[in-house]
Parts: sequence; structure tokens; C-alpha cells
Amino acid sequence: MVLSMTGYGQSIIRSGEKVIKIEVRSLNGKSADVRVKVPTIFRSKELEIRNKVLKGAVRGKIDINITFDGDGAEEPYKLNRTLIKNYFNELSDLTKELGVEANDILSSILKIPNVIELDEKAIDEKEWEIVKTGVDQALDKFKSFRAVEGAAMKVDLINQVDSIERFLKEIPQHETARVDKIKKRLTRSLEQLNVENTMDSNRYEQEIIYYLEKLDITEEKIRLEQHCKYLKEQLNSPETVKGKKASFISQEMGREINTIGSKAQHTEIQQIVVSMKDALEKIKEQMLNIV
Repeated sequence: MVLSMTGYGQSIIRSGEKVIKIEVRSLNGKSADVRVKVPTIFRSKELEIRNKVLKGAVRGKIDINITFDGDGAEEPYKLNRTLIKNYFNELSDLTKELGVEANDILSSILKIPNVIELDEKAIDEKEWEIVKTGVDQALDKFKSFRAVEGAAMKVDLINQVDSIERFLKEIPQHETARVDKIKKRLTRSLEQLNVENTMDSNRYEQEIIYYLEKLDITEEKIRLEQHCKYLKEQLNSPETVKGKKASFISQEMGREINTIGSKAQHTEIQQIVVSMKDALEKIKEQMLNIV
């Protein structure tokens, strides 16, 4: 099964007068990078949310955002009065000592960390259970989105692999002409060196055979065919396809295609290689979107 690395899921639920909105979205990434944004009152639950996402995320840059709207959505805060008084007294004394005006000290103090605190006692476990249900719903939709996108990608990937296999089957029809062309070129080169009379015919044939063996592409064609077959097996597997593994297979396909191109020394085969490379590039681009 192919899953897209990009995805989106949303759920909207109610808790009393509050409307709770949960959004999960992801973009491409080399590993699983989860960022959680929740109301301050549930900050202590951030790790639990992160673990929920990681269970099915595999990889990608994933953002989960939880927001509260409606009546009762305000987060319960309290002022650290003792700390504020201490800051105020110290700053007031300092302004007098320095002989500067104390312009709106209080507003400056309120910007200092920890002077405004969340009332931890206000965390409602029943409400948290409702939030968890919403998170599960959003994640289910997120995974479904990835699966739908992945199914479309799978069709395109298999089509591109099929194209490479078709191009590969076109090569044998040019093999005879390719060998004849190489032989003629070698003979012509020897004639230009004026060594026809001193050339041993048996040795010449042996050298031709040796040279042709060096340029033989049979093994590369067999390996490329096997790589194509293996990649399609991975794409059709009921288990989730790992993008990194599929990318490695495509790299091996590219290695064989490049070797065929470097050994070909034949115009028609070179054109086939270019077509295979074009299909392979499309495969590699899609691999970047697989989890």
C-alpha cells in the first residue's frame, strides 16, 4: 500500500459551550517531525498527543493544531501577586536610584515569564477525553487522505515502471545492427592504420569477441528487468510501502539504465535509454512523496 507523505485531517467536536477544532496536516520530510500546538491548559498532554501521531505517521513534517472557540473557551489564568509585587518594588526603587521616570512599570512586569500562570487545577479530565476522541477522528481522516493520495501515486508509478519495461523490450531488435556497427567501426579503424597485411585473422576475431563482451548489456537488461519487477511487487504489497526502500530500488534501476547507455554505442538504443531515464525521473519525483 502506498501512502502519500502529504495529508490533511480535521474534526470539530463540542464540550459544553466550547467548540473544539483539531487539524492535522503534513508535508514532505526525511523523518517524522511532529509539531503540536494546543491550548495552554492541555500543555501537559502534548507528549501524549505527539505519541498518538507518531504511531501512524512513519515520516513527514506533521502539524497538529487544537483550538477552542465559543463560550467558556477562555483559558483560566491567575496572577502571581507575590512575584509581581516583588518586581514592582525592585523596579520602583531602581528608577528612583537612577533618577529615571517609571513609565507604566506594571505593563512591563506583566510581560515577564511566570507572573501570569495557568490555573492547573482547571484541567478537566472529562474534557480531555473529548479532545482525545477528536484527535483520533482527525488522525483517521488524515490517514484516509494519505491513502487516497497514495493510491493515485501508485497508479502513476506502476505506469512509469511499465513504460521502462516496454522500452527495455525494444532493445533486442537493435542488437544485431549494433554488433555489426561496432565490428565495421573497428575494421575501418584498422584499415586506416594500414595494418591489414600484418593482422592475424584469428587474433583479430578474438579481439573483436573480447571487445564485444566488454560492451555486452545482457546482464544489465536482466538486472533492470528484475528491479522493475521488484519495485512493482513493493507497490502492490498490502503492507505500507517504505519510501526509502522504494527510492533505493529506483536508484539501482538508474544504475543499470546508465550502464546500458554508456555501453550501447548505437543511436536507436541511446534514444530508448533517454526515454527510460525520463520515466525514471518521474518515478524518483514521486518517491519523494511516499512515506
